[in-house]
Amino acid sequence: MNFSYYIAKRYLFTKSKNNAINIITLIAAIGVFAGAMALFIVLSGFSGLKEFSLSFSNKFDPDLKVLPKTGKYFLYQDEQQEKLNKIEGIKVSSKVIEERVLLNFRDKNVPSSYIKGVDENYLQVNAVDSAIIAGTWLHQNENQVVIGNSISRKLSLGVAGYGDILKIFVPKPGKGQVSNPAEAFNSVSSVVIGIYSINEELDNKYVYAPFSLAKKLLELKENEISAIEIDLTKNADDAEVRDKIQQLFNDDVVIKDRIQLNDKLYKMLNTENLAVYLIFTLIIIIALFNVGGAIVMAILDKQTNIKTFYSLGANIHQIRRVFFLQGALLTVIGGVFGLLVGFMIIYLQQQFNLVMITPSLPYPVLFELKNILIVFLTITILGITASYIGSTRIKKLLEA
Repeated sequence: MNFSYYIAKRYLFTKSKNNAINIITLIAAIGVFAGAMALFIVLSGFSGLKEFSLSFSNKFDPDLKVLPKTGKYFLYQDEQQEKLNKIEGIKVSSKVIEERVLLNFRDKNVPSSYIKGVDENYLQVNAVDSAIIAGTWLHQNENQVVIGNSISRKLSLGVAGYGDILKIFVPKPGKGQVSNPAEAFNSVSSVVIGIYSINEELDNKYVYAPFSLAKKLLELKENEISAIEIDLTKNADDAEVRDKIQQLFNDDVVIKDRIQLNDKLYKMLNTENLAVYLIFTLIIIIALFNVGGAIVMAILDKQTNIKTFYSLGANIHQIRRVFFLQGALLTVIGGVFGLLVGFMIIYLQQQFNLVMITPSLPYPVLFELKNILIVFLTITILGITASYIGSTRIKKLLEA
C-alpha cells in the first residue's frame, strides 16, 4: 500500500491524544458535509422552481414558430402549406395572426393586449383549451373570443353574459395624418365564450379569436399571416426540419424554438441560478478554511512523527502528500455523505411534500444528475486546494 495514503488514512480515522485537534477535525468534516448538503438542496430547489416557472409557458408554446424576418406579416400560400405539412418531422401546423389591440367593455379599457387569430388546427399544436376555467373554446364561424383571467377581472367581464359585448379596436392600416379620430380604428364586437388561466403574463396578454375574425379586423391580404406554429413528432430532427422550412420560404423567415421564444425568461432564470451557486460557493470556501486549518493543526500535532519519517528516509514530497491526502479524504468523504443526505431530503420532499408554499402547492424540487456533479466537483476542487495550501506548512517545519 502507498506509504502516504496509508499514513493519511490512519491520521484521519485515528483519534489524536490532543482533544483540540479532534474537535477541529470534526468541525472541518461537519463544514464539508453541511456545505455539500446545502448546495445540493439549494440547486435542486432552484431546478424545481425553474421547471415550475417554465412549465406553463412551455406547455402552451409550440415546438417551432415561423416568424417573418422583417415586418409583422408574410405571405403563406396554399402550396407552401401543403409542402410544409409533408416535411418529415412535422406533426401538425397552425396559421396564426397576432396584433396589439384595445379592448373595451362598457366604461373599462385594456389597451395593451393582443388578439391572436387561430385556425382550426391550433388546439392540436397548443392545448390552450385545457387551461379554460370557465366556458368553452371558440368556434371558427362565430364572433367569439376566449380571454385571459386577468383581462376578465380588469373588465369585470364574464362568460356569455346576456348583452355583454366585448369591443376590439385596432388602428386602421395606412399612412398619413388622421383627420377624424373616429375613423382611425377598425373595430369588431364579440362575445366572450371562454376564460383561460395559464399565468399572470399570458392571462393579461392574449385574446384568442377565430382566424377569419382577426383577418377581417386587421384588413389583411389573402394568405397574409403573422406566424406558423408547429408541433413536431417525437423523434423529429429539429435542425433538419428548420433547414427544410427555410428552403421552403427562401430564407425569408425566422424560426424559433421554445427556448428562443422565452429567451428573456431563460436568461433571467440562468442568471439567478448562477448567482445562487456563486453565493453558496463563497460560503463553502469560508467553511473549507477549516480543512486547511485542520491540516495545519495536524502537522503541528504530528511534529515528532514527521521528523521520524524524515529521518527514516521519507522525503518532503512524501510527507507533504500524507497531509494533503488527509485533507482530500476528509473533503471527499464529507462531500459524499453531504450529497447522500441532501438526496434523501430531496426525495422525501418529492414523495411526502414536507415543505409547502401554499396548502395545495408543495415547494418544487427536481433531482438532476448535473447538480450532483456540480456539487461534488466544487467541494472536491476547493477542498483539495485548501488541503494543498495547508500541507505546504511541512517544508517550513522541516526547515526550522
